[in-house]
Amino acid sequence: MAVLTRSEILRHIEAGTIVIDPFDPAQVGPASIDLHLDRQFRVFRPAQEIFHVTDDADYRDVTSLIEVDDYFLLLPGQAIHGVTQERITLPPDICGWIQGRSRFARIGLMVHVTANFMQPGITRAKQVLEMNNAGPVPLAIHPGTAICQIILEECVGQATYGGRFQEQELP
Repeated sequence: MAVLTRSEILRHIEAGTIVIDPFDPAQVGPASIDLHLDRQFRVFRPAQEIFHVTDDADYRDVTSLIEVDDYFLLLPGQAIHGVTQERITLPPDICGWIQGRSRFARIGLMVHVTANFMQPGITRAKQVLEMNNAGPVPLAIHPGTAICQIILEECVGQATYGGRFQEQELP
């Protein structure tokens, strides 16, 4: 497996094998693509009962969907779900990894808590970001910010994701 560099990323985008929508070539770095935060967030409701972590657990049972115009105030220790503006389609032989940006990590913002893998063959999927403020100060999280980046990698063989988050739109 090999990480795709800027020239390979652009070649795949021009060929239509990788689709980033919306897309601006300025988003592509030496070996990554910047993604922007959208306006929808899922916030955790105050705990009323224990949430059982099982195979059929559904995060929507303990969260509420909100939309912001200006910013979301993320308090120290608070976790939320955000989502990218961009929809991503990958071919069956390329997977991706979501990474936070160091400028935000240095103030305590974790952009993905553990779920940073993008399956090969995803189709028109916005990427949900499991965000957490691990720092000591409140953070105003603004839609439109280049909040994270994806690193693309060639797979050995081909596979296509067909799970429940295919073509997801909301956090």
